[in-house]
Amino acid sequence: MRVEEAFAAEFGQPGPIPRLGFRPPRERVPGFEIVELATLHRRRARRDPDGVHRIDFHTLTLITEGSGEHAVDFVTYPCRPGSLLWVRPGQVQRYVRPGTANGLHLLFTSSFLPLCHSTDRLLNDWRGPVCRQLGTSSEYAVLSTLVSQIRREYERADETASPEMLRHLLVAVLLHIDRLSCTDEGGEAQVGGEVYARFRAELERSYATTRRAADYADRLGYTVRTLSRACMAATGQPVKRVIDERVALEAQRLLAHTDEPVSTIARHLGFMESTNFGKFFIRHTGTTPSAFREPFQPDGSPSTAPR
Repeated sequence: MRVEEAFAAEFGQPGPIPRLGFRPPRERVPGFEIVELATLHRRRARRDPDGVHRIDFHTLTLITEGSGEHAVDFVTYPCRPGSLLWVRPGQVQRYVRPGTANGLHLLFTSSFLPLCHSTDRLLNDWRGPVCRQLGTSSEYAVLSTLVSQIRREYERADETASPEMLRHLLVAVLLHIDRLSCTDEGGEAQVGGEVYARFRAELERSYATTRRAADYADRLGYTVRTLSRACMAATGQPVKRVIDERVALEAQRLLAHTDEPVSTIARHLGFMESTNFGKFFIRHTGTTPSAFREPFQPDGSPSTAPR
């Protein structure tokens, strides 16, 4: 059961942040779609006018013209030709100012891709870079060519697009992205190995039910020390800090993008007492839940990424 579903079961209402599943208007290839960004904005305006939502799939966007802004988890990224955006399942996004930005937008589920150690690592890295600005013309040319090939295959006139061909082209795109240097501040090193990857997957399943490092170690068959070594290698932080940061991020999402009472959010995240949640939130964000929520009422004001 997803965390949002557990929330609904406990409190008798839908998940607090709108969640978008993979439902293209016309599914030519199961689990995959590519559209122009301008087309996506027209579609979004009809079914998601407020703009804030959590996605259940991956999106990759290569900006080819114009400019605009896109917010993911409280950071607003400026978009211009050469910007590459990767939003992952579970992240909360908002098209702040689409502006004149256009480009190619790929949507795909994790299950669409074949099992591959390298791509699995990339797909499971929920804290991977959201935005990269391609630094050289060759970087842009390679990715633009690959994405254009995907579009041509997807839009074959006889409607005989090959899912296998699309998978291989998409894997090539992801492997090329993996070669790029990270230019946003949120990126973390691609280290930590299988231990860290398994821990991150379990953390996504369980962050609302336990914050104890020992519980994660028991579930995964490792020692707490092993988990801490993997987390230190990947993030420079011990395992308990990584767990608490994930809980704090979800708390910020719910405070900013829902009207749920603080006490309800506290219970949703596993805190039996609101006072304990308040102390936790202050320790990790430097402000109270109410003070953090205030600037987002009624229209929200996410922070701005370095340009």
